Parts: sequence; C-alpha cells; structure tokens
Amino acid sequence: MKPTLPDSVLSQLSQFVAAKTALHFAPERWGELEHKVSAAAKEFGFTGKEEFIQWLVSSSLTSGQLDMLASYLTIHETYFWREPQVFDALLAHVLPALVRSRENNSRCIRIWSAGCASGEEPYSIAIALCRAISVLKDWHITILATDINTCILNKAMAGVYSPWSFRNAPSWLKEGYFHCKVDGSLEILPEIRKMVSFAYLNLAEDIYPSALNNTSAMDIIFCRNVLMYFVSERARQVGQGLYRSIEEGGWLMVGASELSQFLFPQFILVQFPGAMMYRKETRRSALPAVSPYEVPPCFQETTAQPQAEFSDVVLGQAAQETFPEMPEKIEEKPLPSKAYFIRALADQGKLNEALALCEEAMASDNLDPGLHFLRAIILQGLNRIDEAGLSLKRTLYLDQNFLLAHFALGNLELRQGNGRAAKRHFVNVLLLLEENRPDDILLESEGLTAGRFKEIILATMETGALA
Repeated sequence: MKPTLPDSVLSQLSQFVAAKTALHFAPERWGELEHKVSAAAKEFGFTGKEEFIQWLVSSSLTSGQLDMLASYLTIHETYFWREPQVFDALLAHVLPALVRSRENNSRCIRIWSAGCASGEEPYSIAIALCRAISVLKDWHITILATDINTCILNKAMAGVYSPWSFRNAPSWLKEGYFHCKVDGSLEILPEIRKMVSFAYLNLAEDIYPSALNNTSAMDIIFCRNVLMYFVSERARQVGQGLYRSIEEGGWLMVGASELSQFLFPQFILVQFPGAMMYRKETRRSALPAVSPYEVPPCFQETTAQPQAEFSDVVLGQAAQETFPEMPEKIEEKPLPSKAYFIRALADQGKLNEALALCEEAMASDNLDPGLHFLRAIILQGLNRIDEAGLSLKRTLYLDQNFLLAHFALGNLELRQGNGRAAKRHFVNVLLLLEENRPDDILLESEGLTAGRFKEIILATMETGALA
C-alpha cells in the first residue's frame, strides 16, 4: 500500500501514534498507517485525512479518544484454530497435565485471550476445553476475552461468522460446534458461547493483573500477534504484566514472530512439535527440553492446609510467606490490613487461600462492605458466579454507594445476559463518579483514576447488549 501524503506528515503522525498508543509504524508501513487513519477520520467527524492528522497531533486527546484511534490502527485478522500446532500442543500436553493437577482439588481452570478481536481465538479455546475434559460441568472454567475495540467485541459476543473464519480450521470444528443459518453464516452453539466472557481492556494502558478486571491467577494466556505492533519498551512492559497475571507453572502463548528473550526474559521457553510456548517457572526446577511435556509432581497443586485462627500473628506469618523480603521485626510500623493480605493472595493466584482468609476475617467483622466485596471478587475468580453475585448484593446492602461493587455486579449481569440489570448498575457507577474529580484515585481500585474508570465504563456499555 503506497502512501500519498508527504513523508514529513507521516513521520510526525507515526511519532504521535507511537507516543500516545504505543503502536509502531515503520516507514515501510506508512501507507497502511495513512489508510487506517483515513478510516478513523470519519469516526472523529473529519472529511479530510490531512485535516484530521493535524488535529490529532495538536490536540490533547482523552484516553477514550486514544482507544478509539488505536482500535482503527490495530489488525483484526483472525480465524478459528489459527496456528493449529499450538492447539495440538494444547490438547495433547498442556491441558491434560493441567487437568491431572486439578482434578482432585480445585477443578478450576482460568484462561485469558488478550487481544481477542472478533472472538475466533477464545471460542477455539472453549472448544479445546470441551474436547479435553469429558464432564465439563464438574469444573469451574473461566475464559476471559478482551480487546480495545468495542465494535469488534460486539461481533465476538454475537458468535456469528462467515465461512472465511474457518479457512484453516479442521472440518470437525465447524460440523460439531456450529449451526448453519439461512444466509449461510455459522453461529456458535450457545453452550460454547456461554463459556467465554468478553470485556473491554487496553493492554497498553490498563492495570493487570487485577482481581477487579478478572485478569489475575491465569493458568494460560493467549496473546498472539498483538505485541508485534507495539513499540519495544511498551511491549516489554506488557510482557511483564502478563507474567504477573499467570500462575506459577502457567503458560503464555504468543505469535511465532514474538518469541523474544527481550520481551519475555522471566519465562522458560518450552518446545512442542511445531510450536513453542513460554512457561512461568520461578522455582527453576529442571524441565525437559523437548516435548512431550509433563508437569513434574512438585508443581502439582497440593492439598490446602487447615487455616490458623486469624490474628496479628497469622498476618505476620502471611507477610513473611507472601513477601519474604519484609524484615522480621516490624514493630516500628503498623501491620498491613487484613484486606491487603487477602488481595495479595488473590493476585498471586492463591484463590482458595484468599477465600478462606477472607471468610475468617468476615467471621469477626461481618459488617465490613470491603470484605464482602473482596469475597465476591475471589468467588468470581473461582467461577462461582451465583455466590459472587450474592456477596456483591450484600456489599451494596451495607454500602449502597460502593462504586466498584456496582461495576462488578454490572459485569456479572452482563456475563449472564441480563443487559437491563447490567445497564442499571453501570449508570449507578457513572452517577457516583460525578462526585470525584477525573484525577482522583478510587478506593479499592488498585490505582485507577475516576476519569479512566469512567472511560472504561462507557466502553463496557458500548460493548454489551444493554437493552
């Protein structure tokens, strides 16, 4: 695609895009950049691309406007069972080992498709889980699918695709998990669609891992052909965030062109037939260098030990176990709150331990809305959705202005297809946000400002069916 604008204009534009969105357009891609910006101009109300570019580089854009621009600049090319060797390894080695390590305890599996585009990847993951687990209803399965483009998320949520989306997929996938509509399009079966939760998230800007947006304690993250479009330093920052979002022994799948020691220095590279994946291994035990890969016994989840009585002594022990770098003597400073340690355990993926500690704290302080909220977020991570909803309602009973509880309950209602109820909670959030200045840091939000949170709410409302 050959550019028509002067190099000086496109150079200024590419520098602006890199600085504001972290997306990198080398000179050989300036024609593509011009084409995409021309399409974005109409969305912003401009008829001429040069006029639009001048406005872009001279204006102070909001985060929402930058998200909109980025959604036009990113590529949404995807299809079912893309890079089949990756799914072969997932079915033959990764999922069987994960299932064996969980079948006698938590029976919980959490997977995140980051940069999911129109949904073919997360639905492929759901299908793989159906084939890997014989009785799926006995398991707590979370498949989170996120993207920055709200329009394309709406398409993903609908689950309707043209034959082009199956161009490299095995025939059994289309025949077994879709039904053909009158117009020739194919719609994914409802039971598969319900396995996936779609949400707005900007990988370059938003906070993760976080129990608030359900991005913590992941067993597997797919982030394929996303970071290749970021400037190198921002891509490395995203890689660090993904590392923290993955449980010990968990897996990261990236595109073949993104395999890089610079981007993912903390991970161990594991080879499978035709595919390579990253594994989070901080204990540095010996790993087989070639496939097939088996999870060693030392990585299999152990039976939880009985919880000691919740006391300052327990908190002190938890501090040293969770944060070994803390000094033994901490009399000079007050101990962190109970909620701090509960959240720390949840962010590390120790959801059952976090839940037990939270419920023990609630036994002595059952009127603390913050503890009820934490319990709800942990239950959501365990995919115990009905219980999470009840805890959020108890939170709001104790504090009807608990902003994040409204947000979390809205997301749960949206996940269950209750658009009207979800909209009511999101509107409540927007009303409560009016009491804050845009730069105010919200309580319990892990550093999120009121202004950014408002933009996330509005994007979420655009994404869901909120009739």
